[in-house]
Amino acid sequence: MLQLESYLNQQIEQACRQLQFPNISYQIDRPRQEAHGDISINLAMLLTKALKQNPRQIAARILEALSLDSDIIEKVEIAGPGFINFFIAPAYLQKTVTRVLAEGENYGRFDSGKGRKAMVEFVSANPTGPLTVGHGRQAVLGDTVANLLEWLGYEVTREYYFNNAGRQMRVLADSVRQRYLELLGDKIDFPEDYYQGDYIRDIAAGLREAHGDALRGSDDLTVFKDAAEQAIFADIKKTLA
Repeated sequence: MLQLESYLNQQIEQACRQLQFPNISYQIDRPRQEAHGDISINLAMLLTKALKQNPRQIAARILEALSLDSDIIEKVEIAGPGFINFFIAPAYLQKTVTRVLAEGENYGRFDSGKGRKAMVEFVSANPTGPLTVGHGRQAVLGDTVANLLEWLGYEVTREYYFNNAGRQMRVLADSVRQRYLELLGDKIDFPEDYYQGDYIRDIAAGLREAHGDALRGSDDLTVFKDAAEQAIFADIKKTLA
């Protein structure tokens, strides 16, 4: 349908140039009633003020100047206050259906991006906890953009930036350490601004199982940070799979 609209736009613009009508934007609609055709435009009514003519008269002049392929457009009518209604030729629709069946899932693909590359970076949430519904929205939007670019022929790379640096990662590591010590029986005053989720306890439990109390006296957060990163990113990958 987009190709058909492009064809009609070209023909209408050519007719308006021939008539020396001003170049203005108009709306292409699909009528709700079958009797009004397949495509309708409101151009004539928009030209009324500039041309100081009845919109139906303007529509008639446009129709007279149009040079349409009868294999594509079967007929054109003026309706109501000046709408121009186009009726698509059945043979054209049949050809389109045949093409859809022949091309299958590839119907509608374009090659405008062929030979070009595009990178789409999306989600890229800090690996400090499970993904949320908000992250899911960005995942859908990002993947949709990537799919559209692929549909246009681009070679697309999808990127998720793993930002495992900065203060939040240190807070994450110490959150796990605090829960680890808590599981060992130490009395902990857990900071309110630390990560509170049950997933922190799960990571800490894994460290206790793997190391026992060997990490109790360590001030090095590396082990806690690495364990948290691995567990959280594995969960993120599983969620996005």
